[in-house]
Amino acid sequence: MKIDKTSRTAQYMALFRALETKHISNDKLFSDPYAIHFLEAKLRFVTRMSRFPILRKYISKIIQKKIPGAFSSGIARTKYIDDLLQSAIINGVKQVVILGAGFDTRALRLDFLQSLPVIEIDHPNTSNFKVGVYKNRISHVSKNINFFQIDFNKQNLEQLAEQHNFDFTKPTAIIWEGVTNYLTEDAVKNTFAFISKFAKNTHVIFTYIHREILENPDSFIGGKQLLRNLEKLEEQWTFGFFPEELPNYLNQFDLKLIEDLGATEYREKYLPNRTENGYEFYRVAMAIKE
Repeated sequence: MKIDKTSRTAQYMALFRALETKHISNDKLFSDPYAIHFLEAKLRFVTRMSRFPILRKYISKIIQKKIPGAFSSGIARTKYIDDLLQSAIINGVKQVVILGAGFDTRALRLDFLQSLPVIEIDHPNTSNFKVGVYKNRISHVSKNINFFQIDFNKQNLEQLAEQHNFDFTKPTAIIWEGVTNYLTEDAVKNTFAFISKFAKNTHVIFTYIHREILENPDSFIGGKQLLRNLEKLEEQWTFGFFPEELPNYLNQFDLKLIEDLGATEYREKYLPNRTENGYEFYRVAMAIKE
């Protein structure tokens, strides 16, 4: 991330959610009326024009050409994480922590979060911009949301938690979406160690990239071009897992892997009639503290 700007990839995810919100169809996955407010003017215009079927088809083709599979993968993963989060709450979770929250609006748009405390933690640039959008464009910040700022590669989550008296005694749902692939190996390990301090029955829902794309980008559709684009944005991917290694990796933190699906699988689950190729390297996993 450029030190004086918010995350560009966070804005793209907000764009995908805004486009899905404008989608007029019986198979719309979710509604996020807040996402459009995080977009720059030209992307807000694109979103509004997407309500016309011909223009929507054209917009989808442009996105598919530039970032193969990102749109369908992004909206399917949003819905998948929503459902995993709801299942965690049904199973007894008492608070939610969103690490690297970006422009995630779950605390506002999901009714089942309204009665739970939600802690959002992110880079100062993105966090400050988000709070400003909530206050100036949406005019609404729920009282159950607390915002804290940190650079995961430079600062210590434990110090942040001690400073603000985080409650580790409650079973917690931790969402860690779109972050691990930007961190160092040590930063990922330290974050999982932090997560392991929460009470039993804590659920962690996180995304990661298949490490093969870092070692052999040509093994995935659009992989090499995507990595080039990220480098231009100064948002390079630096870390990934091989899926078969993940269960043992998590075990060292007393975490048991429950689910681990790639983009192909969660697109088939939520978008059986709107699938497309690309982004198969992006995965969503959930583990539980034993």
